[in-house]
Amino acid sequence: MTWTTVCRYDDLLPERGVAALVGDLQLALFRCHDGQLFALGNQDPFTGACVLARGIVGSRAEHLTVASPLHKQTFDLRTGECLDDHGVSVPVYEVRARTGMVEVKVA
Repeated sequence: MTWTTVCRYDDLLPERGVAALVGDLQLALFRCHDGQLFALGNQDPFTGACVLARGIVGSRAEHLTVASPLHKQTFDLRTGECLDDHGVSVPVYEVRARTGMVEVKVA
């Protein structure tokens, strides 16, 4: 796996998602108010639509989350697990900020 530069850190607004295409992968990138970065697969597993980057960022108990904009299923930003249906998840990718750029680790 290699690190791929996706965008500038400052391009990510806190509590907002951004879609990114890395090779054949559609990713949803998120920056939280505290500066943490998260990268998930952008495809909503319930509808097949690539919309998670447009989801609502929030929290549920100790989980930082994104809710799908379509049917509002909520996914843990750290694990990708759906908090509404524990048998469903989205892929999670390592992400980091390095010299002002956001990099994602992909195959």
